[in-house]
Amino acid sequence: MAVWETKQQPLGVIVIVHGSGEHIGRYHWLREKWLNAGFHVVMGDLPGHGEKAAIRGHIDNFKEYLDVIESWVERASAFRLPICILGHSLGGLAVIRTLQERDLLVTGVMLSSPCLGLKVPVPKWLRAVGAILNRTMPRFLVPTKKSADNMNATRNLDMLRRDAKDTIMLKKVSARWYFELEKAMLLAFERLDAVPNIPLLILQGGDDKIVEKNSVKRWFDSLTIENKAYKEWPNLYHEVFNEPEREDVFQEALKFVKPLQLGGRHK
Repeated sequence: MAVWETKQQPLGVIVIVHGSGEHIGRYHWLREKWLNAGFHVVMGDLPGHGEKAAIRGHIDNFKEYLDVIESWVERASAFRLPICILGHSLGGLAVIRTLQERDLLVTGVMLSSPCLGLKVPVPKWLRAVGAILNRTMPRFLVPTKKSADNMNATRNLDMLRRDAKDTIMLKKVSARWYFELEKAMLLAFERLDAVPNIPLLILQGGDDKIVEKNSVKRWFDSLTIENKAYKEWPNLYHEVFNEPEREDVFQEALKFVKPLQLGGRHK
Protein backbone atom coordinates (compact mmCIF):
# COMPACT_ATOMS: atom_id res chain seq x y z
CA MET A 1 0.00 0.00 0.00
CA ALA A 2 1.17 3.52 -0.81
CA VAL A 3 -0.13 6.93 0.28
CA TRP A 4 0.26 10.19 -1.61
CA GLU A 5 -0.73 13.51 -0.03
CA THR A 6 -1.96 16.51 -1.97
CA LYS A 7 -0.03 19.76 -1.61
CA GLN A 8 -3.30 21.67 -1.55
CA GLN A 9 -5.85 22.06 1.21
CA PRO A 10 -7.19 18.48 1.23
CA LEU A 11 -10.81 17.94 0.27
CA GLY A 12 -10.90 14.21 0.82
CA VAL A 13 -9.23 10.87 0.10
CA ILE A 14 -9.50 8.69 -3.00
CA VAL A 15 -8.85 4.95 -2.55
CA ILE A 16 -8.05 3.39 -5.95
CA VAL A 17 -8.42 -0.33 -6.65
CA HIS A 18 -6.81 -1.45 -9.92
CA GLY A 19 -7.95 -4.05 -12.43
CA SER A 20 -6.83 -7.53 -13.40
CA GLY A 21 -3.19 -7.90 -14.36
CA GLU A 22 -2.37 -4.33 -13.37
CA HIS A 23 -0.28 -2.64 -10.70
CA ILE A 24 -0.13 0.81 -9.12
CA GLY A 25 2.52 1.97 -11.61
CA ARG A 26 -0.12 2.17 -14.36
CA TYR A 27 -2.07 4.84 -12.45
CA HIS A 28 0.38 7.73 -12.47
CA TRP A 29 -1.82 10.02 -14.59
CA LEU A 30 -4.98 9.39 -12.58
CA ARG A 31 -3.16 9.69 -9.27
CA GLU A 32 -1.70 13.06 -10.26
CA LYS A 33 -5.12 14.31 -11.38
CA TRP A 34 -6.61 13.55 -7.98
CA LEU A 35 -3.66 15.06 -6.12
CA ASN A 36 -3.85 18.24 -8.18
CA ALA A 37 -7.59 18.42 -7.52
CA GLY A 38 -6.94 18.44 -3.77
CA PHE A 39 -7.34 14.81 -2.76
CA HIS A 40 -5.00 12.43 -0.97
CA VAL A 41 -4.63 9.07 -2.72
CA VAL A 42 -4.34 5.60 -1.17
CA MET A 43 -3.58 2.64 -3.41
CA GLY A 44 -1.85 -0.72 -3.40
CA ASP A 45 -1.30 -3.81 -5.51
CA LEU A 46 -4.02 -6.41 -5.15
CA PRO A 47 -3.02 -9.90 -3.95
CA GLY A 48 -1.37 -11.86 -6.74
CA HIS A 49 -0.38 -8.62 -8.51
CA GLY A 50 2.69 -6.40 -8.57
CA GLU A 51 6.36 -7.09 -7.97
CA LYS A 52 5.91 -8.36 -4.41
CA ALA A 53 3.07 -10.82 -5.05
CA ALA A 54 3.43 -14.08 -3.13
CA ILE A 55 2.22 -16.07 -6.14
CA ARG A 56 1.73 -13.93 -9.23
CA GLY A 57 -1.66 -14.42 -10.85
CA HIS A 58 -3.09 -16.51 -8.02
CA ILE A 59 -5.42 -16.13 -5.05
CA ASP A 60 -6.84 -18.87 -2.87
CA ASN A 61 -10.04 -16.97 -2.15
CA PHE A 62 -11.65 -13.74 -3.42
CA LYS A 63 -11.86 -12.71 0.24
CA GLU A 64 -8.17 -11.76 -0.04
CA TYR A 65 -9.21 -8.77 -2.15
CA LEU A 66 -11.85 -7.74 0.37
CA ASP A 67 -9.32 -7.86 3.19
CA VAL A 68 -6.83 -5.53 1.51
CA ILE A 69 -9.48 -3.09 0.30
CA GLU A 70 -10.83 -2.85 3.83
CA SER A 71 -7.30 -2.16 5.11
CA TRP A 72 -6.77 0.58 2.51
CA VAL A 73 -10.00 2.30 3.55
CA GLU A 74 -8.95 2.03 7.19
CA ARG A 75 -5.65 3.72 6.30
CA ALA A 76 -7.50 6.45 4.42
CA SER A 77 -9.72 7.07 7.46
CA ALA A 78 -6.65 8.25 9.40
CA PHE A 79 -6.88 11.54 7.49
CA ARG A 80 -10.33 12.16 9.01
CA LEU A 81 -11.62 13.35 5.65
CA PRO A 82 -14.42 12.11 3.38
CA ILE A 83 -13.35 8.97 1.51
CA CYS A 84 -14.39 7.97 -1.99
CA ILE A 85 -13.39 4.58 -3.36
CA LEU A 86 -12.69 4.02 -7.06
CA GLY A 87 -12.53 0.49 -8.46
CA HIS A 88 -11.68 -0.44 -12.04
CA SER A 89 -12.72 -3.70 -13.74
CA LEU A 90 -11.69 -6.51 -11.36
CA GLY A 91 -11.16 -3.77 -8.79
CA GLY A 92 -14.72 -2.59 -9.38
CA LEU A 93 -16.06 -6.08 -8.73
CA ALA A 94 -13.87 -6.37 -5.64
CA VAL A 95 -15.20 -3.03 -4.36
CA ILE A 96 -18.78 -4.21 -4.90
CA ARG A 97 -18.13 -7.43 -3.00
CA THR A 98 -16.39 -5.53 -0.19
CA LEU A 99 -19.35 -3.16 0.13
CA GLN A 100 -21.68 -6.15 0.29
CA GLU A 101 -19.70 -7.97 2.98
CA ARG A 102 -17.91 -5.29 5.01
CA ASP A 103 -18.87 -2.04 6.72
CA LEU A 104 -16.80 0.54 4.84
CA LEU A 105 -16.63 4.13 6.06
CA VAL A 106 -16.88 5.79 2.65
CA THR A 107 -18.99 8.68 1.38
CA GLY A 108 -19.00 7.74 -2.29
CA VAL A 109 -18.21 4.91 -4.72
CA MET A 110 -16.98 5.09 -8.33
CA LEU A 111 -16.76 2.03 -10.56
CA SER A 112 -15.10 2.15 -13.97
CA SER A 113 -16.06 -0.72 -16.29
CA PRO A 114 -16.67 -3.06 -13.32
CA CYS A 115 -16.21 -6.75 -14.10
CA LEU A 116 -19.79 -7.97 -13.81
CA GLY A 117 -19.69 -10.14 -16.92
CA LEU A 118 -17.13 -11.06 -19.56
CA LYS A 119 -17.51 -9.90 -23.15
CA VAL A 120 -16.11 -13.20 -24.44
CA PRO A 121 -17.07 -16.08 -22.13
CA VAL A 122 -14.59 -18.87 -21.49
CA PRO A 123 -15.30 -21.79 -23.88
CA LYS A 124 -17.12 -24.70 -22.26
CA TRP A 125 -14.29 -27.15 -22.92
CA LEU A 126 -11.72 -24.83 -21.36
CA ARG A 127 -13.94 -24.18 -18.38
CA ALA A 128 -14.31 -27.95 -17.89
CA VAL A 129 -10.53 -28.37 -17.93
CA GLY A 130 -10.21 -25.42 -15.56
CA ALA A 131 -12.69 -26.98 -13.15
CA ILE A 132 -10.49 -30.06 -12.92
CA LEU A 133 -7.40 -27.94 -12.38
CA ASN A 134 -9.23 -25.90 -9.74
CA ARG A 135 -9.69 -29.08 -7.71
CA THR A 136 -6.36 -30.78 -8.40
CA MET A 137 -3.87 -28.02 -9.29
CA PRO A 138 -5.47 -24.70 -8.25
CA ARG A 139 -2.22 -22.76 -8.70
CA PHE A 140 -1.71 -23.92 -12.28
CA LEU A 141 -1.31 -20.79 -14.45
CA VAL A 142 -2.86 -20.25 -17.87
CA PRO A 143 -2.30 -17.31 -20.28
CA THR A 144 -4.85 -14.48 -20.20
CA LYS A 145 -6.47 -13.06 -23.31
CA LYS A 146 -5.80 -9.55 -22.08
CA SER A 147 -2.07 -9.57 -22.86
CA ALA A 148 0.09 -6.48 -22.55
CA ASP A 149 0.40 -6.03 -26.30
CA ASN A 150 -3.24 -6.35 -27.39
CA MET A 151 -5.57 -3.57 -28.46
CA ASN A 152 -8.60 -4.56 -26.40
CA ALA A 153 -8.10 -2.45 -23.29
CA THR A 154 -7.55 1.07 -24.63
CA ARG A 155 -7.09 3.13 -27.79
CA ASN A 156 -4.30 5.08 -26.07
CA LEU A 157 -1.22 4.15 -28.13
CA ASP A 158 1.20 5.60 -25.58
CA MET A 159 -0.24 3.35 -22.89
CA LEU A 160 -0.14 0.33 -25.20
CA ARG A 161 3.54 0.96 -25.96
CA ARG A 162 4.28 1.22 -22.24
CA ASP A 163 2.35 -1.96 -21.51
CA ALA A 164 4.28 -3.87 -24.17
CA LYS A 165 7.47 -3.21 -22.17
CA ASP A 166 5.90 -3.69 -18.74
CA THR A 167 7.29 -6.80 -17.09
CA ILE A 168 5.12 -6.43 -13.97
CA MET A 169 1.75 -6.84 -15.66
CA LEU A 170 0.32 -10.34 -15.38
CA LYS A 171 0.26 -12.54 -18.46
CA LYS A 172 -1.14 -15.62 -16.67
CA VAL A 173 -3.69 -16.37 -13.95
CA SER A 174 -4.45 -19.52 -12.02
CA ALA A 175 -7.44 -21.81 -12.41
CA ARG A 176 -8.50 -20.94 -8.86
CA TRP A 177 -8.33 -17.21 -9.68
CA TYR A 178 -10.78 -17.62 -12.55
CA PHE A 179 -13.33 -19.61 -10.55
CA GLU A 180 -13.11 -17.16 -7.65
CA LEU A 181 -13.78 -14.36 -10.16
CA GLU A 182 -16.78 -16.22 -11.57
CA LYS A 183 -18.19 -16.84 -8.10
CA ALA A 184 -17.73 -13.16 -7.17
CA MET A 185 -19.63 -12.01 -10.28
CA LEU A 186 -22.55 -14.25 -9.35
CA LEU A 187 -22.57 -13.01 -5.76
CA ALA A 188 -22.49 -9.38 -6.91
CA PHE A 189 -25.94 -9.99 -8.46
CA GLU A 190 -27.27 -12.34 -5.80
CA ARG A 191 -26.46 -9.90 -2.99
CA LEU A 192 -27.74 -6.71 -4.61
CA ASP A 193 -29.77 -5.92 -1.50
CA ALA A 194 -26.54 -5.83 0.54
CA VAL A 195 -25.14 -2.84 -1.37
CA PRO A 196 -25.24 0.07 1.12
CA ASN A 197 -27.12 3.27 0.39
CA ILE A 198 -24.01 5.24 -0.63
CA PRO A 199 -23.79 7.59 -3.66
CA LEU A 200 -22.57 5.57 -6.64
CA LEU A 201 -21.23 6.50 -10.07
CA ILE A 202 -20.51 4.00 -12.84
CA LEU A 203 -18.21 5.09 -15.69
CA GLN A 204 -18.53 2.67 -18.59
CA GLY A 205 -16.89 2.36 -21.98
CA GLY A 206 -19.53 1.93 -24.66
CA ASP A 207 -17.16 -0.11 -26.84
CA ASP A 208 -15.76 -2.19 -24.00
CA LYS A 209 -14.18 -5.32 -25.46
CA ILE A 210 -13.38 -6.99 -22.14
CA VAL A 211 -16.36 -6.47 -19.81
CA GLU A 212 -19.93 -7.04 -21.01
CA LYS A 213 -21.45 -3.58 -20.61
CA ASN A 214 -25.02 -4.93 -20.67
CA SER A 215 -24.28 -6.89 -17.50
CA VAL A 216 -22.98 -3.72 -15.87
CA LYS A 217 -26.13 -1.81 -16.84
CA ARG A 218 -28.37 -4.64 -15.65
CA TRP A 219 -26.64 -4.66 -12.26
CA PHE A 220 -26.93 -0.87 -12.03
CA ASP A 221 -30.61 -0.84 -12.99
CA SER A 222 -31.35 -3.47 -10.33
CA LEU A 223 -29.90 -1.36 -7.52
CA THR A 224 -32.45 0.26 -5.20
CA ILE A 225 -30.12 2.83 -3.61
CA GLU A 226 -31.22 6.48 -3.66
CA ASN A 227 -28.24 8.19 -5.29
CA LYS A 228 -26.83 6.44 -8.35
CA ALA A 229 -25.62 7.54 -11.78
CA TYR A 230 -24.50 5.70 -14.90
CA LYS A 231 -22.37 7.42 -17.55
CA GLU A 232 -21.43 5.66 -20.78
CA TRP A 233 -19.13 6.98 -23.50
CA PRO A 234 -20.10 5.35 -26.84
CA ASN A 235 -16.63 4.94 -28.38
CA LEU A 236 -14.48 4.30 -25.33
CA TYR A 237 -12.81 0.97 -24.67
CA HIS A 238 -12.43 -0.78 -21.31
CA GLU A 239 -9.89 1.47 -19.56
CA VAL A 240 -11.87 4.70 -19.56
CA PHE A 241 -9.23 6.52 -17.48
CA ASN A 242 -6.59 5.72 -20.12
CA GLU A 243 -8.60 6.55 -23.23
CA PRO A 244 -7.81 9.64 -25.36
CA GLU A 245 -10.95 11.19 -23.82
CA ARG A 246 -9.79 10.48 -20.27
CA GLU A 247 -9.88 14.14 -19.26
CA ASP A 248 -13.64 14.14 -19.88
CA VAL A 249 -13.97 10.97 -17.83
CA PHE A 250 -11.98 12.47 -14.97
CA GLN A 251 -14.09 15.63 -14.96
CA GLU A 252 -17.20 13.48 -14.68
CA ALA A 253 -15.66 11.68 -11.70
CA LEU A 254 -14.58 14.96 -10.11
CA LYS A 255 -18.08 16.40 -10.56
CA PHE A 256 -19.42 13.40 -8.66
CA VAL A 257 -16.88 13.56 -5.83
CA LYS A 258 -16.79 17.27 -5.04
CA PRO A 259 -20.33 17.55 -3.59
CA LEU A 260 -19.47 14.67 -1.23
CA GLN A 261 -16.49 16.41 0.36
CA LEU A 262 -18.55 18.03 3.10
CA GLY A 263 -20.87 15.08 3.58
CA GLY A 264 -20.69 12.54 6.33
CA ARG A 265 -21.21 8.85 6.03
CA HIS A 266 -24.29 7.84 4.02
CA LYS A 267 -26.47 5.04 5.37
